Amino acid sequence: MTASTISAHDPPQGPPPARFAFGVHTWKEIAHLLANLPVGIIGFTYVVTAVFVGGLLSVTVVGLPLLALALFGARLIGKFERGRARMLLDVRIDEPSPMPAPSKRSGSWLNWLWSSLKDPVGWRTMLYGFIRLPWAVVTFSVMAVGLFVLWPVLPYIARGFANADRAMVRGLLSRSDELERRIAELESDRGVVVDTAAADLRRIERDLHDGAQARLVALAMGLGLAKEKLLEDPDTAAAMVDEAHGEVKLALQELRDLARGIHPAVLTDRGLDAALSSVGARCTVPVKVTADLPERPAAAIEGIAYFTVSELLQNVSKHSGARTASVEVWRSDQRLLIQVWDDGHGGASLDGGTGMAGLADRLGAVDGLFIIESPVGGPTTITAELPWRDRAEG
Repeated sequence: MTASTISAHDPPQGPPPARFAFGVHTWKEIAHLLANLPVGIIGFTYVVTAVFVGGLLSVTVVGLPLLALALFGARLIGKFERGRARMLLDVRIDEPSPMPAPSKRSGSWLNWLWSSLKDPVGWRTMLYGFIRLPWAVVTFSVMAVGLFVLWPVLPYIARGFANADRAMVRGLLSRSDELERRIAELESDRGVVVDTAAADLRRIERDLHDGAQARLVALAMGLGLAKEKLLEDPDTAAAMVDEAHGEVKLALQELRDLARGIHPAVLTDRGLDAALSSVGARCTVPVKVTADLPERPAAAIEGIAYFTVSELLQNVSKHSGARTASVEVWRSDQRLLIQVWDDGHGGASLDGGTGMAGLADRLGAVDGLFIIESPVGGPTTITAELPWRDRAEG
C-alpha cells in the first residue's frame, strides 16, 4: 500500500498528452462537461438539503444522526463521481477507507456517531457537491454554445475545462492524507493479526484435545483399574502402574512440545540466538546458525522471528530435499533481518501450500517484509525483515 492515491498501474497523472482534435478522448471530455450540469444540480440539492435539515434538527435527538447519514450518502456521491471521472476523464483514484460500522457494545454507537460527524471524506465530498453547481453552469454553457459557435477551438477549451475537473476530483475526492492511508493499512493488519491469533488458538486447542488430554484420560482410567486390582492382584496392578508411569512421561513430553510451540522457555530466558540454535539442532537437515545481535529486539518481534525461522526450517525438512541449510540473523539500523538458505531443489512460492503466504501476512502485520528467491533447481534464499521495535513501543 502506498501513500499515493493513484494505483501503480494507472497512467501518469497530470494533463493528458495532446491528441487529434475531436478524437474519442475529446468527445469523452465534452460528454463529461455537459453532464456536469444535471449531476451538479443533484449534488448541490443534496448537500444544501442535508446540511439545512441536519443543522435545523441538530437541537433534537434526530438531527445529528441524520447529518451522519447524510455524510455517508455524500460518500456514495463521491464514489459515483470518481467512477464518472475514471470512465470519461481517465482519472483513477483509490477509494477512501470505509467508515467504521456501529457496534452494539456499550457506548460504541455514540463513538461511531461522533467519528461519522468528523468524517473528512464526507465533508470534502459535501464541499465538492456545493461548489460544483456554479462550475457546472459555466462548463455546460460554454460546451453547449461551443458545439455551434466555437467549433474550431472547442477541443482546446474542452481540454482546459477537463483538466480543471481532473484537478478538482483529485483534490477533493481522493484519500485525505497519509494518516487516512495509515488507518486503512492498520485496519487490514488488524484483520491479519486477529485471524492469525484465532488460528493459533484453534491449533493449541486441537493439540491439547488430541494429544495430552487423551493421554491423561487414558492415564486416569488405567490408574483406576490398577487401584481396583491392587489388593486382589498386586503384580497386575504394579504392571498397570508402570504403564501409567510411561503414559505420564509421554504426556509431559507432549505438554513440553506444546509449550515450546506457544512460546519456548529458551527464547524468554536466553534470547533469539539460543532459541534458533535449538530449532536448528532439531531440524533433520544440518543447519548452521549465525546470529549477530548486540542486544535483544522487542519481545513480540523476537517471537515472530523465532516462529518464522521455525516454520521455514520445517519446510526445509519436509519439502526441500536439501543436504545443508543455514540461518543468519543480524541487525541493520532499526530492522531485524533474517536469511534462511538451503541447497534443495527450489521452487518455493507464496502459493505453494507450505505456509509461506501465512508467514508473509504475519510479517506484513508488523511492517515486515518477506522475500523469496527460489528458482527451480535451487538453491532457495528467503529473507525476512522486521522492525527492531514493535509499534506499541514506538
